Amino acid sequence: MTATTFSEYIVTKCVNDGCPISNLQLQKFLFYIQKAYLAKGMIAFSDGIEAWQFGPVVPSVYYKFCGYGAMPITAVFNTELPAEDKAVIDAIVEEKRVLNPWDLVRETHNPTGAWAKVYDEGRGNRNLIELDLIRSMG
Repeated sequence: MTATTFSEYIVTKCVNDGCPISNLQLQKFLFYIQKAYLAKGMIAFSDGIEAWQFGPVVPSVYYKFCGYGAMPITAVFNTELPAEDKAVIDAIVEEKRVLNPWDLVRETHNPTGAWAKVYDEGRGNRNLIELDLIRSMG
């Protein structure tokens, strides 16, 4: 499955729940979802996650929704996922969407985490965060 498929499900869920999210939030959710799958020995999606200034970003998803800027994404998609995927995604989304978006940025900017190791104070801007690094450091 692709990160775009996951993102369409997440965006639709949030709109339908009356809690639309921004692209910034969506990017962090995708990072947490990939991390959760990796902890179970699986890969959620094959798209790479890069270390950008405001945290981990899946570029293809970022560009799909960048037209919304910092505003909530209001698009709705007809995307279905298997029940076991929905259970993992829903738990993460429902836990994290109540946080302030900048709190999510702070969480993913953990100085001992995968993003910080790759971003390296800007020297690694837009470099890929390897799956093994996400798995081991989060």
